[in-house]
Amino acid sequence: MSTFSKWLYLIALIVWVGEMVFFSFVVAPAIFRVFPPADAGRAVGAIFPTYYGIGYACGLILCVGSVVFWRTGAGRGAWMVNTCLAAVMLAATLYAGRIVLPRATLLRPQVVEPEVTPAAREEFQRLHRWAVNLNSLILSCGLAMSLITAARLRP
Repeated sequence: MSTFSKWLYLIALIVWVGEMVFFSFVVAPAIFRVFPPADAGRAVGAIFPTYYGIGYACGLILCVGSVVFWRTGAGRGAWMVNTCLAAVMLAATLYAGRIVLPRATLLRPQVVEPEVTPAAREEFQRLHRWAVNLNSLILSCGLAMSLITAARLRP
């Protein structure tokens, strides 16, 4: 394993987990605390394409890096687990960004209208729960990967 490969892998893991923690526990709560719900929803919605784009890029780097380390390095079992975790993270991010987000974006304007239908509100809430659950899964996998990686990348 080259130093550059390790560095790139670590940067992708740090950026992705850091992005999720910062957005989920700092940015989104602050936006919803400061702005009315409709404005907060639009602001958060404007962030999501970049949020998911960073996840796609980091996920690809982690998947490729984990496979390379699995095939060429010591501790292959740990790298196999990291490969599986990275694949789950990337798949969940792709689903959230490509399936859940577009559906929620279409419903968002309807949900803030005074005459919102119960069906539209229920569907939006269902999609929001999906997004939160997927984000929790991705973050949990990322934290597990960080622990495994810390044990594997010793000098």
